[in-house]
Amino acid sequence: MRKRLALSHLPTPIQRPQRLAEALGVDLYVKRDDMTAGAEAGNKIRKLEYLLAAAREEGAGCVITCGGLQSNHARATALVSASLGLRSVLFLRTSDPSAAAPLEGNVLLDRLAGAEIRLISPEAYRDRGALMAEAAAEIRAAGGRPYVIPEGGSNGLGALGYVRAMEEIRKQLDLGLAGGKPFDVIVHACGSGGTAAGTALGAARYEVAGEVRSMAVCEDRATFARIVVGIMDDARALEPRLGSPAHLVIDDSAKGPAYGVSTPEQRARILQVARLSGLVLDPVYTGKAFSGLWDLAERGELSGKRVLFLHTGGLPGLLAQGATFADAL
Repeated sequence: MRKRLALSHLPTPIQRPQRLAEALGVDLYVKRDDMTAGAEAGNKIRKLEYLLAAAREEGAGCVITCGGLQSNHARATALVSASLGLRSVLFLRTSDPSAAAPLEGNVLLDRLAGAEIRLISPEAYRDRGALMAEAAAEIRAAGGRPYVIPEGGSNGLGALGYVRAMEEIRKQLDLGLAGGKPFDVIVHACGSGGTAAGTALGAARYEVAGEVRSMAVCEDRATFARIVVGIMDDARALEPRLGSPAHLVIDDSAKGPAYGVSTPEQRARILQVARLSGLVLDPVYTGKAFSGLWDLAERGELSGKRVLFLHTGGLPGLLAQGATFADAL
């Protein structure tokens, strides 16, 4: 396998939320990747273990990446980069780049980590690759060594983080945890495609699950299908031992009105999940994904199946949207 940095607290536990499982009528387990670390926790850190290993190998002194204003990936990158002595530059998408970013949620953590934040409009964000390349050129011209990480850390190298996560689950099952048997389906939030690609490849490679259902939180099914296939191809080029993926279903039925915008029903379900299990979901990623799982359960599509929900974190994003829960609390 490729070089990686040990940045996470692993293995993360697999838990069975009994009361929640009974309420949904599902044989449900939760992989707690919201517990991969401290403030930098979530699924992104597994990708960063590989991406930042490559950055250090190249002698980089600065990391450049991008995301939405309350990007979990940008926050994890900023915090981990700080711990490694690397400067970070974050291109963050916002509807009004002229306004100061609010000191809340992930943005507050970005600032605490000393990240340089460059706010850009949604229109400019469409050319984020070119913008990051220009920033990298500027840094090189000044004598620095930059390393560019794509949105969400989602490329072939970053996806290896979730191939390795599936190997970790295989070892947990072999120890008799979570019933000791493979799962029928893994459900997770999909925002940039890297977790979906790595999970599908790793689930097949390590016989963890026959199906991966990736709940899109933005874009549509066709867009993500194209993105994920490209990432899987890149990952297999890096690790030829990876074969065909598990059956991958891109499900865009729970993406809500827009990225970062949830429905009243999704917020109500986030509340119910917390009160039935103590699990805290967020309205940007995991809350939407679990709401999609809930819909599958209500339709009877998960009946008799062993289901693993991949909790990918996102707590700071929830805390930045407290006011939107007034209708649910």
